[in-house]
Amino acid sequence: MQTDSFLLDATPARDARTVLRDVFGYDAFRGHQAAVVDHLVAGGDALVLMPTGAGKSLCYQIPALVRDGTGVVVSPLIALMHDQVEALRELGVRAAFLNSSLGAREAAAVERALVAGELDLLYVAPERLLTQRCLELLDRSRIALFAIDEAHCVSQWGHDFRPEYLQLAVLHERFPRIPRIALTATADALTRAEIVERLALGNASSFVSSFDRPNIRYGIVEKGDARRQLLAFLAGHEREAGIVYCATRAKVDDTVQWLVEHDVDALAYHAGMDAAARSANQRRFLRDDAVVMVATIAFGMGIDKPDVRFVAHLDMPRSVEGYYQETGRAGRDGEPAEAWMAYGLADVVQQRRFIDQSEGGDAYKRVATGKLDAMLALAETIGCRRVQLLGYFGEASTACGNCDNCIEPPQPWDATEAARKLLSCIYRVRQASGFGFGAQHIVSILRGQATPRVVQHRHDALSTFGIGADLDEAAWRAVLRQLIAQKLVSVDHARHQVLVLTEDSRSLLRGERALQIRRPQAPGRARTKRARRGGAPGDLRAELAAHPATDPHDEALFERLREWRRAQAAERGVPPYVVFPDRTLREIARNRPQSVHGLAAINGVGTHKLETYGQAILDLVRDEAPPVAEPT
Repeated sequence: MQTDSFLLDATPARDARTVLRDVFGYDAFRGHQAAVVDHLVAGGDALVLMPTGAGKSLCYQIPALVRDGTGVVVSPLIALMHDQVEALRELGVRAAFLNSSLGAREAAAVERALVAGELDLLYVAPERLLTQRCLELLDRSRIALFAIDEAHCVSQWGHDFRPEYLQLAVLHERFPRIPRIALTATADALTRAEIVERLALGNASSFVSSFDRPNIRYGIVEKGDARRQLLAFLAGHEREAGIVYCATRAKVDDTVQWLVEHDVDALAYHAGMDAAARSANQRRFLRDDAVVMVATIAFGMGIDKPDVRFVAHLDMPRSVEGYYQETGRAGRDGEPAEAWMAYGLADVVQQRRFIDQSEGGDAYKRVATGKLDAMLALAETIGCRRVQLLGYFGEASTACGNCDNCIEPPQPWDATEAARKLLSCIYRVRQASGFGFGAQHIVSILRGQATPRVVQHRHDALSTFGIGADLDEAAWRAVLRQLIAQKLVSVDHARHQVLVLTEDSRSLLRGERALQIRRPQAPGRARTKRARRGGAPGDLRAELAAHPATDPHDEALFERLREWRRAQAAERGVPPYVVFPDRTLREIARNRPQSVHGLAAINGVGTHKLETYGQAILDLVRDEAPPVAEPT
């Protein structure tokens, strides 16, 4: 590859708002973007927390184009670098990356361009940046700023910890006059403090945006037949792209096979796959409109695909940060999207086991347990999911009207008496046998089921046999889930998941505390599903009210635009959303611009894209018959 084949000739503008309009095609900044951009352009350091899809990348891309020199972006994933560089080149920005995917000749060409001042932005992996060769290369170059993307990777408490991030304070030591910006979509107060400390950002200004993603509808269900529950959920997302997260590689493979057998276009992604197959599946997900990616959490960080319409979890994540980060990959374009999760008792037991068996010390286990408790509280809450989620990040809010609990409020249940029966049963079984049993056995005794194992151990003669026959298995598992969550029952993983009472169990047995939980959903009962575009708060509600229904003529033009975009993307070897996101195409279909000036007013149509694609789009719009007014 020659240098000029991947470096575009462009002269950066010197005013941030001009760059925003001419390069990126937007008339105004959103939220804290303007304040962050101005602060960085003036040479200040910044810590930026913005939800996925809120435009974090503009906070460093625009200052890099305004300031003299090259903006150096530290990025943890090769796929993320490729996506962002492709998108920038489509905008006419001189962007490149340095990572292991380049051959020696290609890497040398990028290095020469950097030293010569021919790059606006350079993306580099932390491992490469920390090499002596790369640091000396930066010494010889004019650097506009350093951007540390996915900064939560610095946190040793986090789900995406990268050891290399701990060494990035070298940028402050070696280049003290060059502004730095650390960005993340996911960080509680503990993680924010760790980012500041480990990246030496003590003098940085913090810009914390709302964590709310009002376009995402949250729904969490108790596991029954999880795969069939997933299939029912996917039936509402035909011809849409989405991600399904599973806890293990084996479950990913099994789920993909099952979905394919049920006519779902599903692909797998996990670290145990052949690297070539994994990369091929990721490329197809990025380039196709309606592929379901089934993956472990190895997939997704930094994935820029804006039109992911849903994220589903078949297992409960270990923390609210992980859940927020993963669900945030839906609806990056601001259009309605859905986050769905199925969880059960086995998820709680499994996550507790991971913590107990981890090699971390007591401090790590305390933090991990606290994070899991917060995740379980989100799953079990009878209040608004969004209030609970935002409250975890220290943000107050009111009921959203766009989660399952708001749409169909669950019934609270005083489960104190049921919990006492369950604790008593665990105690009686151990007293009678000299050893304990697991959840299934205890529930069978409570429900009066004389299974062969119950009869074998003569547990059908216990005083607790049948005292819980009025509750079904789902209800008993819901009670047990809460008892484990509140540390009133523990699970002995070394002895085949045996249930054990704790010191705190006595307080409930003595009547010193109560247990109130959400009433379990009756088996086979599905929640009412409202229109996906209804009930959204804030700006999204106003926007959708302005366009309450999709005009069939607009939809036909939108589909033609998508077909045209697909052909353009294939010709250029980039994902379709790099050409234009769906949101821009929908605005074109709705407004039907008839001139270059009209097309330039569409959000997402900058100068370079106008020159590249403008005439083709105008021709396509003019060929489409104008909307016909409905008879009155």
